[in-house]
Amino acid sequence: MIAVNPMDSASLLAAFGALGVLVVIFAESGLLVIGFFLPGDALLLPAGVLCAGSGHQAPRLELWQVLVCAAVGAVAGAQIGFLLGRRGGRALLARTSNRRLEEGMTRAEKLLARYGYGKALVIGRFVPMLRTVLHPAAGALGVPTRTFTVWQAVGGLLWSQSLVLAGYTLGSSVPHIEAYLLPLVAVVVALSLLPVLVEARRARRDRRSPSR
Repeated sequence: MIAVNPMDSASLLAAFGALGVLVVIFAESGLLVIGFFLPGDALLLPAGVLCAGSGHQAPRLELWQVLVCAAVGAVAGAQIGFLLGRRGGRALLARTSNRRLEEGMTRAEKLLARYGYGKALVIGRFVPMLRTVLHPAAGALGVPTRTFTVWQAVGGLLWSQSLVLAGYTLGSSVPHIEAYLLPLVAVVVALSLLPVLVEARRARRDRRSPSR
């Protein structure tokens, strides 16, 4: 029996392959609370790397399967998150004492107001933690279903397919890159957190500036 750590992308991929990609990306794309703790960016890039053969090593995952599973997980997860938010999002927020969830909902609301529905849904896909709460937030805030569906699908496909293909390109062009998956994941996580840090710094600066 294989012990699986849901926070470890290598463990998930070794145990479940492309199916693990589908389940994790589905949960991270719209299941509040659970999705916060799952690796999204840190799973897709290594999955792409493992689709590329290197030297005498055959590909460990099929590229087409990973691409399809990533796409289905991203699009279906976001749509379920939206429906959950529409049916009970406001009630959930009224009862929750989870500070992380409250902050994420506030950021999602600001993003939707600042950029408009389409742009916000695409940008939000590339921001960790925000993408988990953004889709239920859109449902709770009354974003039209058709508008949401179109733009979340665009964002979900851009995000999931670009990361898998980037990993595949790395795996195909850099010999033995799979030996450096852990540092690679660390770099991906650091880069994906940059928008969060920039936004936090901007918000701190705005609070400090005197009102006019």
